[in-house]
Amino acid sequence: MYAAPSYYEEKQAEEVYVERTWEISAAARKLKELRMIRPSREDTTRIAAFGIDCQVDFCAPQGALYVRGAVEDTKRTLGWFYRNLSHITSLYFTLDTHSIHQIFHPAWWRDASGRPPAPLTVIHAEDIEAGHWTATRHPEASLAYCKALEASGKYVLTIWPYHTLRGTAGHALMPALGEAALFHSLVRGEPIHFEAKGSETLTESYSVFAPEVTELEGKTLGGFRESLLASLLSYDRVYVFGQASSHCVRATLLDIKKHLEHTHPEQLRKFYILKDAMSPVPPPPLHPLPDHLNFPQIAEQTLLLLQQAGMHLVTTQEDIPQ
Repeated sequence: MYAAPSYYEEKQAEEVYVERTWEISAAARKLKELRMIRPSREDTTRIAAFGIDCQVDFCAPQGALYVRGAVEDTKRTLGWFYRNLSHITSLYFTLDTHSIHQIFHPAWWRDASGRPPAPLTVIHAEDIEAGHWTATRHPEASLAYCKALEASGKYVLTIWPYHTLRGTAGHALMPALGEAALFHSLVRGEPIHFEAKGSETLTESYSVFAPEVTELEGKTLGGFRESLLASLLSYDRVYVFGQASSHCVRATLLDIKKHLEHTHPEQLRKFYILKDAMSPVPPPPLHPLPDHLNFPQIAEQTLLLLQQAGMHLVTTQEDIPQ
């Protein structure tokens, strides 16, 4: 096992700063000169680390949509990552990627007085039909979307704070995690794989594999990313971490489960969920709280469901077997 490099301090896991590329590359070069770690291409057992939306807006306390617990999750993830650096073949990261004018952001909606909804407002199709909320653009498609989303049984439309906007600091990986990825890439000679999601204006995209609604009024909003799943399945193990366990992690893993159960269910055993490296979104302040908005409970139930399907629940204290 490899100890964390000298440039990394645990407190940096919650800080937002510009990555120290030169210092990272110097540390990587020194380690390579010591010939302590072989390149990824020589791995006989191939391991992928799959980070879901490990971005500033979700993981930094000052982030637009900070998930409580994400700082400690990041610290545990980095400890696990550096200890297991020599066994991790490749890194995959999803990046939630949005613009101001999307159906789940406040700018899309106005109430009867012309005011936008507050973050965490829940909008049902019946609210739109009653005139409580009006879409500022594509009104007919917006109503159709809410009906389709509710019919899916997975979510109802939730208005989120503006977050992970393309080109902003909130869109980036958490710097300490980004530095770890750069270090791995330089030491092991393996490129970092990034998968953007969420740019379609008329649908939410919690899962990296497909949007919540794939077709609306005859328009295709997105399909299943077969190539990404095939790439992940080329590894012997895939370790999963990120934010949030109630939303994007959950949706991504459920998409994998649903797809593989109909094709290759034995492949579900390749997935190892680092359950202490993710946290749920807090529930909205509703009393009584409906079950479908009890996000911590939903996250816990989903992890058990995934385990029953064949995926493994592990912690960051469990190192990758050699």
